[in-house]
Amino acid sequence: MDIKLHTIAFTLDGSKVTASPDETLWQIAKRQGNKLPHLCFTDSSGYRPDGNCRACMVEIEGERVLAASCLRKPTQGMVVHSQSARATRSRKMVMELLLTDQPKQISDSGSHLTQMALLQDIDASRFPKIEPKRVPLTDDSHVAMSVNLDACIQCNLCVRACREVQVNDVIGMANRGRDSAIIFDQSDKMAESSCVACGECVQVCPTDALMPASIANNTDITCEESIDKAVSSVCPFCGVGCQISLKVKDNKVQYVDGLDGPANESRLCVKGRFGYDYIHHAHRLTKPLIRLKDAPKGLNVDPANPLSHFREASWQEAIEVAAKGLSTLKQNHGGESVAGFGSAKCTNEEAYLFQKLIRQGFGHNNVDHCTRLCHASSVAALIENIGSGAVTASFNEIEHADVAIVIGCNPTENHPVAATYFKQFVRRGGKLIVMDPRGTAMKRFATHMLQFRPGTDVALLNAIMHIIVDEGLQNQTYIDEHTENWQAQKDHLVGFSPEKMAPLCGIDAQTLRQVARTFAKGKAGMIFWGMGVSQHIHGTDNSRCLISLALMCGHVGRSGSGLHPLRGQNNVQGASDAGLIPMFLPDYQTVKDNNIRAHFDEIWQEESGAIAVSATPGLTVVEIIDAIHKDKIRGMYILGENPAMSDPDVSHARKALAKLKHLIVQDIFLTETASFADVIFPAAAFAEKDGTVTNTNRQVQMGRKALDAPGEAKQDWAILIELANALGLNWQYPSPREIFNEMKLGMSSLDNISWERLSSENAVTYPCYGENQPGEAIVFGDSFPRQSGRAKFTPASVIAPDELPDKEYPLIMTTGRQLEHWHTGSMTRRSKVLDAVEPEANCSLHPKTLRRLGISPGGMIRLLSRRGEIELLARADRAVAEDMVFVPFAYVEAAANLLTNPALDPVGKIPEFKFAAVRGEAVN
Repeated sequence: MDIKLHTIAFTLDGSKVTASPDETLWQIAKRQGNKLPHLCFTDSSGYRPDGNCRACMVEIEGERVLAASCLRKPTQGMVVHSQSARATRSRKMVMELLLTDQPKQISDSGSHLTQMALLQDIDASRFPKIEPKRVPLTDDSHVAMSVNLDACIQCNLCVRACREVQVNDVIGMANRGRDSAIIFDQSDKMAESSCVACGECVQVCPTDALMPASIANNTDITCEESIDKAVSSVCPFCGVGCQISLKVKDNKVQYVDGLDGPANESRLCVKGRFGYDYIHHAHRLTKPLIRLKDAPKGLNVDPANPLSHFREASWQEAIEVAAKGLSTLKQNHGGESVAGFGSAKCTNEEAYLFQKLIRQGFGHNNVDHCTRLCHASSVAALIENIGSGAVTASFNEIEHADVAIVIGCNPTENHPVAATYFKQFVRRGGKLIVMDPRGTAMKRFATHMLQFRPGTDVALLNAIMHIIVDEGLQNQTYIDEHTENWQAQKDHLVGFSPEKMAPLCGIDAQTLRQVARTFAKGKAGMIFWGMGVSQHIHGTDNSRCLISLALMCGHVGRSGSGLHPLRGQNNVQGASDAGLIPMFLPDYQTVKDNNIRAHFDEIWQEESGAIAVSATPGLTVVEIIDAIHKDKIRGMYILGENPAMSDPDVSHARKALAKLKHLIVQDIFLTETASFADVIFPAAAFAEKDGTVTNTNRQVQMGRKALDAPGEAKQDWAILIELANALGLNWQYPSPREIFNEMKLGMSSLDNISWERLSSENAVTYPCYGENQPGEAIVFGDSFPRQSGRAKFTPASVIAPDELPDKEYPLIMTTGRQLEHWHTGSMTRRSKVLDAVEPEANCSLHPKTLRRLGISPGGMIRLLSRRGEIELLARADRAVAEDMVFVPFAYVEAAANLLTNPALDPVGKIPEFKFAAVRGEAVN
């Protein structure tokens, strides 16, 4: 087709220009180098123009009135004047009128309004200010944000930010005329509203009417005046991988803005925007520490002085003591007496070095990380049936879907930015099917909400697939061309009629039929799942069912379709890719393959003369803890992980840590695990280091150092190199760039992705098939990376949870995160904003359950399992079933994992965190 049919030719300021029909005059002018003012419009992704501020007006020949350039699109032959006397005079008048009621003189402000006024050569207003009695008071009720409506110009950007971008619907406009003002859920006080503190309104506000409280409460300066530099990096919390701009002054982060990254399009959540200050907490480790001789190990040895059982040491001494302890164990008990836990909070390069150190330095594969505790079963099922452990499509692809399933996850709290895309999907008319034993915030957006009985995922999903086959709704063409083992799957499903499964899963047969038809008849469907699916002894079977459901409907490999396990920590995908898994070398290459091992021997021996990579798969996280109790493992190196909080049955795990002959912990705080250490290495926080990370979308992104680490703390990669060399490995890596380049030698996933490219482009999705290509958001459209080239159906049978409720322990406990807290709380509970919003250990039960136990909402409850007990605050929550209790796992004073069941999925070797039998009783 002739490309001219897709362009429009017109005249702009005397020059002939061409544009696409969907461009606005403002965008075209900017592209031509003419930046027109704008206040109610932002060119950040996801925002529609509104045209209410009239600051961007232009003159169009033949038209009586001026036009808002942010709204107006060109037509063939149009003649536009952006710099005519009439247009310029109008824009200047708008600026003067708006400046009239600003609380500061323009010369004292660095706001966006300031910049736009100066763009029009306006630095003051000739008009009188509003009468003082009408000046609104500042609202400083919220811990994270300050509201000064005296500066508000009612551009409505904050309303659109909250309603259309974040889809939270907290901010609106009230009253009329000169009394009109923004409000928060019908309240004048932000803190009294349902605001989740994503801060999107703060970021887009052009006048500083909405500001971070850290800046608004810090003298009388603006955001722009409070910083020396802005450094682009990546959020250190969940797996969404939001790109951020760290605003720094005097080696301290002042505030954070979102950047227009591929996963977040400038959006952030409360953790990403306001949770940064853990970096500057007084608890930061700043010097190497060595345990005093005969000092006891464990938690709460001396709460008033937690470092009292350690002494400060030089780096040289600490490295020597650490290396000597490991070397002695290796010499006396063999290399397998030492194991390692790496970190999903570190960079790809650091994860790669860590697994290399354990494999190369000790001759075995006993190295693992937190993927074992979150999505190991999902990865196992995906590799088995798809041929790859990563997502088949980015979560952003939901934009092109017409139906989606969200099961076993709570994205509004665990992946809040991803959740904004899900909510927008519903607003556009998409059909959202939510499946979860607990009612989540996504319920209000759901077409169908299936609140099924805990542990019955396979029964539920098999029933849905039975209906699809029974009614002939499967995509038989796709099945025939792209899959194998269909007949076995089809035969297996015969015994799972919805009438038979309904009593088991608690969802009536008719609802199951409606859901099956909705998903199967969709033109493009996606499935998202979280740890509610994976953290069961049947987690691999749960994932197998989801894979089979997508395959039978043909919802893989096309725009708007795919399988997406939402990853938990910021770099759990990258750490897994880099080989931090006991049965795989980098890129999920099995340690059992002679050719693969030979290839890595060649890569590593070029640098160090390393011993050969072992062919025996290593032990997983929970298996390593068990091996300590059996005296098979006597020493450990733990980097940025906290098994004294994160392992199931942590009482068992803590006893194992105390039993170790030599424990090295490398972290930014004295975590619960570090309390058991013999040597502690102080590490740099993510904002204090350079390196790449890979998010849940398979997008490799560049993290950049914005600050110097405190005291003598060092970047993790540098510490790893020092320890490796003390162990005799002779590593030479001047910077993370050289580590990345070595990774590329053994990881085809990094083809066409270079350090230089990431430094300039910030993100590339793998696989990437060309140096100038952005990478593949959708994979497996033609074939699958299995030997047959086809995906596989694997039938799954119903398996009961390992531990069922009984008279003694009648409740089902499930665990998870809260919006404000993350992982084991070592970072978020040291953030002023996050800890202020959720300061106390709590759990949630149905009001009827609380009444039955004789506990009032806000009262204290004691929860007991066969493994331990905890006491915490009880909340009433009708979204929790009457036989359940939900417990967040971030609180050390009431550690949920004291109660959890360590029983493992036989394939993924993941613990059953999501189902434990407990009882509750009132605390007198």
